[in-house]
Amino acid sequence: MIKAHDIHKSFGSLEVLKGISLHVERGEVVSIVGQSGAGKTTLLQILGTLSAMDSGSLVIDGKDVGSMNDNTLSDFRNRHIGFVFQFHHLLPEFSALENVMLPALIAGRTKSESEQEAIQLLKMMNLSFRTSHKPSALSGGEQQRVAIARALINHPSLLLADEPSGNLDTKNRDEIHALFLRLREELGQTTIIVTHDQGLASMADRKITMCDGKIL
Repeated sequence: MIKAHDIHKSFGSLEVLKGISLHVERGEVVSIVGQSGAGKTTLLQILGTLSAMDSGSLVIDGKDVGSMNDNTLSDFRNRHIGFVFQFHHLLPEFSALENVMLPALIAGRTKSESEQEAIQLLKMMNLSFRTSHKPSALSGGEQQRVAIARALINHPSLLLADEPSGNLDTKNRDEIHALFLRLREELGQTTIIVTHDQGLASMADRKITMCDGKIL
């Protein structure tokens, strides 16, 4: 699913990634751990095509993303990559259902198709009774489950999560951890998770440790 080779990234004189090479198989759940400043989030942003690498190569699902122009890259990102962040970034004026539907509508799918897909995903997240609620009426765990449903609506080849349980209490954290494994079992979802939570990291098929911009 991912073939990254010799990726370098600097911000000014600070070299953040120092030749990262990484292969991730289809359907694999990989966790990335390391101290703050190790380069984990920068790597995730490059894998998600949110940030450009200075040098190296990156192929996702057979597509060389380094050769794409901005418009093609934006379309690829919308259709092939789902994102889950520590802070859910739900739009407060929209209901849970509407938040989940948005990426599908942006991708050009019909309102009817997008709504039916969103309803099924919210059902999978055990949120069928919360579809009309706005984010302010949802708990932190519920908001994060809505964000995961939103990330899945376009059937992404790759799901990227950055500290997805870092803002949750123990009960909700454990539920989110179990959910990521269900996604692999039920959907065959390829997932990369950046986390400081060793419990979540150890549940993955493979744990990668980063230090000073390199994979140990």
